[in-house]
Amino acid sequence: MSIPVVTHTQINAHANHPSPSRPLTMSGRDLPADATLLSHHHPYGQFTYIKQGVIRVTANRSSWIVPPQRAIWIPPEVEHEVTMLENVRLRPVWVHASRSPFPGTDCKVLQVSALLRELVATLEQHDQNEQSNREQLLVEMILDEVPRCAVRPIRVPLPADKRLKALCDALIADPGAEQTLAHWAGQVGASERTLARLFERELGMSFGHWRQQVRLAHAAPLISRGLPLSQVAAQLGYASQSAFSAMFKKTFGCSPSMFFGQQQ
Repeated sequence: MSIPVVTHTQINAHANHPSPSRPLTMSGRDLPADATLLSHHHPYGQFTYIKQGVIRVTANRSSWIVPPQRAIWIPPEVEHEVTMLENVRLRPVWVHASRSPFPGTDCKVLQVSALLRELVATLEQHDQNEQSNREQLLVEMILDEVPRCAVRPIRVPLPADKRLKALCDALIADPGAEQTLAHWAGQVGASERTLARLFERELGMSFGHWRQQVRLAHAAPLISRGLPLSQVAAQLGYASQSAFSAMFKKTFGCSPSMFFGQQQ
């Protein structure tokens, strides 16, 4: 079965792009699992709300897995690729560069507040071909609320070094793998010490910390589709459900059930 490929041109064929006089526009997109939006960039920023499903965004030598009822901010001119890990309902909101809610070129996964969720839903019902005072009020409230949302630390940095990339690609494909760094050294043709240095230099963290980030990122789609936490923990290489829950809470500040319960 061929994997659906969607181009940026197809996605935006009928879009109203933002402008100084209309700094925020939006659209609704439903896409099938495994569809890929090829690498592209645009002069405006993009706040994409995941109404349903899970996506993976790759940009700036990093990967983000975005679960339902969360959103990702992609700054203007940042090259990015999007893969649908499940059937998704996306609500991309395009923001003129002059009104970017965050400085810099870093992507961010956001916890969408109840207020922001309702504002986006209300704007979606508005006729996109008609400007009005109501639309202007909604736009200003959305632009004010986005930077107030909590940022979720589920970024997985990606390396440039070929040896480290081979290791990282293998673990992303199988995040539950329990092999040590010494084992991977023999597989990729570099010493354990060299790999340890590369993790710190290229990814800014240890091998153990990076693998933990990968596992937590992959937990999102598993939990969101209703897999019991005991099975999630086993698939991701944790000794027990309690060990997985403890690590999840340490990273996100709450238990997995509370984190995903917020999306209901």
